[in-house]
Amino acid sequence: MSTQPLLQRTAAKRIALPVRVEPKVAFANERTFLSWLHFTVVLGGLAVGLLNFGDKVGKISAGMFSLVAMAVMIYALYTYHWRAASIRRGGRGPYDDRLGPTILCIALLAAVIVNFVLRFAE
Repeated sequence: MSTQPLLQRTAAKRIALPVRVEPKVAFANERTFLSWLHFTVVLGGLAVGLLNFGDKVGKISAGMFSLVAMAVMIYALYTYHWRAASIRRGGRGPYDDRLGPTILCIALLAAVIVNFVLRFAE
């Protein structure tokens, strides 16, 4: 019997294994992108409804909701392309983004708060 352990670690030798990315990862990226776009369509519909049937406060709120919807669209497109390129390169890395959704939620909350403040100040 040998006295050496079965699994030895050597600092100088690294084994490179090819990373296989499953197709479901790319489909999940696409599904997430479409989910974000669905949210922007709903938010844009709210903005158009406020713009057409609202008064002065409704038009200001519609403008703010439209800006937030466009920001969400741009964020979703950027994130989709970033993740798709990373998947194509075979990257393992985390595909999540913690900062983007937080900023978008804060912007949406600010638009809702401005809407309420303008409505009750009127």
